[in-house]
Amino acid sequence: RITYINLTQRDPELVRTVDAWFAAAAAGSPDGAIRLSPPPMFAPFRLGDLTVPNRVVIAAGADLEAAAGTGAGLIVTELISVTEDGRITPETPVFDRQHQDALRPAVERVHRAGSRVALQLGHAGRRGSMRPRSKGVDRPLGQGGWRLIAASPIAYTPHAALPREMTHRDMVHIATVSAAAARAAAGCGFDALELNFAHGYLLAGFISPLTNRRGDEYGGSLENRMRFPLEVVDAVRAIWERPLLVRISASDWIPGGLDLDEAVEVAALLKTHGCDLVHPVMGQTVWESRPDYRRLFGVPASDRIRNEVGIATLASGNVTTADDVNTILAAGRADLCRLELS
Repeated sequence: RITYINLTQRDPELVRTVDAWFAAAAAGSPDGAIRLSPPPMFAPFRLGDLTVPNRVVIAAGADLEAAAGTGAGLIVTELISVTEDGRITPETPVFDRQHQDALRPAVERVHRAGSRVALQLGHAGRRGSMRPRSKGVDRPLGQGGWRLIAASPIAYTPHAALPREMTHRDMVHIATVSAAAARAAAGCGFDALELNFAHGYLLAGFISPLTNRRGDEYGGSLENRMRFPLEVVDAVRAIWERPLLVRISASDWIPGGLDLDEAVEVAALLKTHGCDLVHPVMGQTVWESRPDYRRLFGVPASDRIRNEVGIATLASGNVTTADDVNTILAAGRADLCRLELS
């Protein structure tokens, strides 16, 4: 396999030329007229009105400030729920006033460290009311659980609680609280939002034919299955003027589920509704899926979506080295890369 670092040894002049071209394109300089040509991962990226200082993205855990010390250009928070009943586990934070007050100084410190930060918002849907991950993945709570909602009344696992099928009133509520969260995020100083439409959570449940069995205008064709997710995007976009990212499932990793061809269509629809960047991920829509966590497993989806739809993408999936990041970026397969830290 030929990678960026291989080419620095095989053909250093080619690498210098590519670095100069990439840096010039990132800076908007004509004909490569730029003095400093760093490797692609250190080139800034313009996302709407936001300049991300480099192309590396880090997923933050519960400690947002700890991720700031990595030097990543963009830090994305853990998933934060828009409602109490949208939590994955009892430990999942809710974007309420108390949490907003706690995040505001953390965001300021991340900015002082030179990074940008995105708030990841979502709703667990039928994957909610689970035990903390330290006690096993997707193990339902016994006592202390809460009622679930989903696109259709299908439990996530044979032992999970059965969700209630969402009504139109439920949908209006979720869109409304998502927009309210966007307004609060601006007040906290977040630079970008990432809406989670993946991993089998609430919005992903509408998009996949495996989990959306509705007989109304929100089920059936891809256009119908995207109707509610796009209503959420529209509600958020009406409030949020900063960069909007959407994480989508590019494959359900099971026959009959969403595949990459449909994911390209999903990305195209998101683009027409004001999405600035798509973050394609894989699997977890249904518990029976068969994962394929090979090296750089999410990059082909990022490549197709970026180059067929004409929208910026964030590549992830066992991206573990600077060489991985530089190779992906220089090949035009993504605009940003999420680096996995061991």
